[in-house]
Amino acid sequence: MRSNDDYQAELVRHLLAIDSPEAMHKALASLLTPAEYQEISKRLQIFKLLREGVPHRKIADTLGVGIATVSRGSRALTTLPSSWTDHL
Repeated sequence: MRSNDDYQAELVRHLLAIDSPEAMHKALASLLTPAEYQEISKRLQIFKLLREGVPHRKIADTLGVGIATVSRGSRALTTLPSSWTDHL
């Protein structure tokens, strides 16, 4: 029986095979609900703004998210390898 790790690996391979921004948008829009797509997009913006040194409260206000969401993003950002966040 396959595990969640197997399913996630398959998802990653699928997304990596996509060769254009338009195709990626279509893939994400088909895989995610509009709310999930919006939340993932905001999470990336949280990472970007945190890397730029924007205060948590300002990020929360700008993106219309709770301060807890920004704090969670901040904690997650500290665990990511710098190679993943260098391009933000």
